[in-house]
Amino acid sequence: MEFGVFDHLDRSRSALADYYEERLQVVEAFDRAGFHAYHVAEHHSTPLGMAPSPSVYLAAVAQRTKRLRFGPMIYALPLYHPLRMIEEICMLDQMSGGRLDVGFGRGASPIELELFGVDPGEARDIYDEAMAVITQGLSSPELSHRGRLFNYDKVPMALEPFQKPHPPLWYGVHANDSAARSARQGLNVISLDAVEATRGFSEHYRAAWKESGRAGPMPKFGLGRFVVVADTDAEAVKLAERAYPMWYESFYYLFKVFDRMPNHPRPPTYREIMADTRGIAGSPATVTDVIRKQMTDSGADYFVGQFTFGDMTLSETLRSVGLFVEKVMPELRATS
Repeated sequence: MEFGVFDHLDRSRSALADYYEERLQVVEAFDRAGFHAYHVAEHHSTPLGMAPSPSVYLAAVAQRTKRLRFGPMIYALPLYHPLRMIEEICMLDQMSGGRLDVGFGRGASPIELELFGVDPGEARDIYDEAMAVITQGLSSPELSHRGRLFNYDKVPMALEPFQKPHPPLWYGVHANDSAARSARQGLNVISLDAVEATRGFSEHYRAAWKESGRAGPMPKFGLGRFVVVADTDAEAVKLAERAYPMWYESFYYLFKVFDRMPNHPRPPTYREIMADTRGIAGSPATVTDVIRKQMTDSGADYFVGQFTFGDMTLSETLRSVGLFVEKVMPELRATS
């Protein structure tokens, strides 16, 4: 079993300059611990995401780490010009020595697209065509494309990615059809949904992968979860219950401002998110047992922890991550 990290980079109580430095210290800990990859979200005009330009933040991550793979989960493609996206991907991949993983998507929130003047109803078409343009540009010396939204004629690709033909590609799945489509396209995926829903996603993903006849090993199917580890169950739950409300307020911030409902709602308390399987808190033994069961029940093969959120302090985060690395990861690897 491999282990990764998902990070909204939601606002904490630290001053913003301190916040970035503290987050990078946590990322250094992930690097030392041997996590496979660090996946970051993109959000705009909301405390849910303090890395609205993932490439800027990830350039710092590239310089502060040595082995850890990293990348956006996801770049919201309707907000990018494809040529600029190609160039940013190439730079990050070269600057990291080929450690970039790239997630693409339509954007998590229609509100955020609207703030940039993008019609959410066009997001699917923009995503599909931009994805085709970007993957071609990353793997060719020049770019030619004729489409409804983008047109290029023999544009030189002066940059190229370190990894050939391009970095591994990812998508965030929330439905059976998107899981099957991702499999046919050869994309790695992560689900943040409950175990029961994720089981359906993974079954559709594997069936579509088999039908596609693609060569090589099947891409990763990730399961993302909030995770807090402490010496006892009570201590871990207490910390998670204290930290989660600030994350919850950040998650709902734009929806409250514009009086809208989110596409993928979250419950207001950590006990509720534990009950619906999207949050885990406990001693190392408890966390190990819960993850093992959820991975089996969901059909996932890549566990992705969200280890810092809300008002968790740097020391609390590093303590939780340390216990996870020292006592949870070895047990899960030994029995997977």
